[in-house]
Order: sequence, then structure tokens, then C-alpha cells
Amino acid sequence: MNYPENLKKGDLIGICAPSAGISEEEKIKKLEDAELQLIQLGYRIIETESVRLEVNGRSTTAQKRAEEFMELWENKDVKLILCATGGDFLCEMLDYLDFERIKKSKSKWIQGYSDITGLSFLFNTILDIPTMYCQTVKDYAMRPLFRNLTDSLEILSGNEIVQESFELYEKEWFAEGIENPNYLYNLTEKVEWKNIIGGNKIEMQGRALGGCLDCIKCFIGTKYDCVKNYIERHKQEGTIWFLECFEMTTPEVLRTLWQMKNSGYFKNCNGIIFGRPLFIRNDYDIDFNQAVKDAIGNLNIPIICDADIGHVSPQIATVNGAILKIKSEHGKGIVETLLK
Repeated sequence: MNYPENLKKGDLIGICAPSAGISEEEKIKKLEDAELQLIQLGYRIIETESVRLEVNGRSTTAQKRAEEFMELWENKDVKLILCATGGDFLCEMLDYLDFERIKKSKSKWIQGYSDITGLSFLFNTILDIPTMYCQTVKDYAMRPLFRNLTDSLEILSGNEIVQESFELYEKEWFAEGIENPNYLYNLTEKVEWKNIIGGNKIEMQGRALGGCLDCIKCFIGTKYDCVKNYIERHKQEGTIWFLECFEMTTPEVLRTLWQMKNSGYFKNCNGIIFGRPLFIRNDYDIDFNQAVKDAIGNLNIPIICDADIGHVSPQIATVNGAILKIKSEHGKGIVETLLK
């Protein structure tokens, strides 16, 4: 794996908007508070031109988004590209990225989730460059920072840490602004990991591969689909898929997992861990976990659901491409990250 240089205090963090931008007044305030806190933590910050723009769900044109990303990627002082937000249209900019040119450059960390899967997943599978699947920049406005945010910075700094599952998760968001001046999570629901295949106690280890299912499905069978080559390159360690979804029906979940299975994506797989879905419509009285069972329950590998990954905060900082050791028992989980 082509691990980036460890993040250090004094390093430059570049913020860009490869999908949507930040244009609403409350969100711009949150962005500025996040940047201020990162500066107070000892980092330097730069923004690309289109971070605070948005038209039709995009910060700017696909070509311009690619150019702004490359502006940060080729800036030798930038050690972390921290994405502004997710969205729906990151895939458009991929056709303007020169992956061969990127491959010849020195790697650096990228952090984001949701639609940022379009970068994090492909940089891992195509280029063997690990990426951080965790919150985008605005969450760093939170005071004090929640454990997932400090964990992310710890890992980016080169520390191999052990993360425990959280006690509570957020079912409903707090409104941003005066009612929540410290941008805290609204933690009300009990976290309970569910071992749906593999017994009461699951232990699995492998090279992490995954992201947002809504995004991954659009790459299947395209020129960007290098998953089977990635699996073959790392067959000695085996893979652990981490997956979560933003907005799907349960038949869509089933069909997507069926397609992945029949595309060879789960060959040499040591286990799969699913995060809590944000917006899920249970058609035919089939819930998310049942859809997973129906689609891939015959793979004979351990499967965990309702884990702390993805859109339902807080989410564990997950390195796409690292070796993960995962344990799940009695509704609680542990994720150990090995940067090798």
C-alpha cells in the first residue's frame, strides 16, 4: 500500500468540494468554526475557489472540481485533503482526473464519506492509496471534538489505535445555529451491533475495502472497476468489506449486493461489516438486515450489521486500505487499525 506521509502539527490541510459545495449561511458559519478549531489544534488551512459555491447540487463544473482537487494533490505542502461535504455528483469529475499522473505523484491523505466514496474507494482499489472514511470538514466545528474526530486525526498522524463502538447514536439531527452553538451530536439511541451471520462472537481480519453502497454500485462494470484486481493483489491478507447506505429501498440493497456477489467482489472476503443506513424504505416487509441475509447470507462469511460506520453519527474512523481487526460480541464492537 502507498501510505501517505503522517499528518503533523503545522501541516497544511487543503479543503475542496469535489461534489456539492457549502453555500448556506449556517453551514458557512460551521465551516469557518471548523477551520478555526483546526487552526487552534495546530494545523494550517487553505480552501480551493469553489468550496463556498453551489449550483444544482454541484460546487462548480466537473472539470473545475477535478482541477481544484489536483491543485491540492500536487501542492507539496498539503498533507491532507479534507472534503467540504458529500452530495450526488462527484462521479462527473472522475473523467477529468488523470490517474496515471496521480499515480506518479506522492500520495497524501483524503478524508470524507458518502459521495466522497468516489475518491476514497477508487484511490484504494486503483492506486493502492489508503484513504480515511470519516466526517467531512464541518464536523470539526464541534466543541469539544467527539472521539471519532480525534481518532481520525490520531490515525492520520500514524498512530495505530483501537476504537470501541459508541454507547449512543444520533437518530435526529440537531438544527445548526443558535440552538446548537457547539454543533454537538444529538445522541439518543442505544448502539447495538448485530451479528447476523457468524455466531454470537465474531472476530475477523483483512484489508479494508468499501464506502457508501449508493456510490459503489455505479462503478460496477465501468472502466473504474478494478475491484477484482485489488482483491487478487491482496489475496494473502483477504478483504473486509465495510459498507453503508445513504438512501435506498431494501430491494435496491438486495439487488446491489447480488450484483456485487456475482461480479466476484466477495472472493477472498474474510467478513463484511455494515453501518446503520440513514434513509431506508422497507419494501415487502423486508428490513435492511434481512435484505443483506437474503442477498449474501450464503457466502459462508461473518456479517455484522448496525455498526458505527457511515451517515448515522457518530462513525468510527475507517481507513480504506488498512488492515482491520474487528471483534463483535454482545452488541459491542472493537476496530483495531493497522497501517500496513
